[in-house]
Amino acid sequence: MKHTARAILGQISDIDIRLLQVFKTVVNCGGFAAAELELNIGISTISRHIKDLETRLGLTLCKRGRSGFSLTEQGRQVYEETLRLIGAFNDFRSSIDDIHARVGGQLQIAVFEKNAGNPQSQLHKAIADFSKQAPNVLINLHIRPINEIERGVMDGHYHLGIIPEHRPSTVFSYDPLFHEDMQLYCGHEHPLFETKNNRLSWKSLAQYPLAGLAYHSPNMAVSHRARLIRRANAYDQEGVTTFLLSGGYVGFLPTHYAASFVSEGSLRAINPSRFNYRVNFFSIVRRSPEPNRATVLFKTCLQNAHAIN
Repeated sequence: MKHTARAILGQISDIDIRLLQVFKTVVNCGGFAAAELELNIGISTISRHIKDLETRLGLTLCKRGRSGFSLTEQGRQVYEETLRLIGAFNDFRSSIDDIHARVGGQLQIAVFEKNAGNPQSQLHKAIADFSKQAPNVLINLHIRPINEIERGVMDGHYHLGIIPEHRPSTVFSYDPLFHEDMQLYCGHEHPLFETKNNRLSWKSLAQYPLAGLAYHSPNMAVSHRARLIRRANAYDQEGVTTFLLSGGYVGFLPTHYAASFVSEGSLRAINPSRFNYRVNFFSIVRRSPEPNRATVLFKTCLQNAHAIN
């Protein structure tokens, strides 16, 4: 693939970067129609750009038609390379800003879900402070699962991530920020909803099907340690909540997120004094290469905001 691309593409130009950015947006949006609003150009123009890119690369990147949009295997490989190339380009632009002793360019931040509703999180204050000090920086905020955040920070796609503590890596530098309290809940159709469960133990809890996050996280670690039987996988907290509302499962949720469901009577905490745990959140950046000026400034804003809190 690489030899063919070099032979056809030749020297990479601004046009190629533009076409790759269009391709990246189409993939992220899941198709041409969704990307139309994001790119602010018509579907026919997007289609022509993708066709031009395929011609320049000598590859078929995607399938489109009545069955919908999907990437070919070659398209998936090109997408991964596109993320690396655009990430490197943004790093280069930030480095030039550093040379000029200015803070500009773009800042890519990836955050684990349900952050805004956590009263312990002061991310919004950090953003406000950063925006005052670096008004020329375009901030891009991504909500992603833990594994995607770590991978993105590792390959340079994200400059900084905010994740719950689960398994440390020597690749990252960690700074503590805030915490989140988790409790075990069930829906109003579940057998435990109306029963007194103050004597329920972790061992006896194993008889009830659990809905939990499907990737490595504190949620998964706690359920494994307690030997709870996970019968349903979710990929975000909203998915876990949906399973709980069905009445067939128990599951852990952040207390701040579950509060509205509890107040309306659709969820109930199960023996909250026993079935709970606390999660500590950290910011992460790559140790090497050193973070650019904008990332360092944002880290400082995060630390200051949470120190005040």
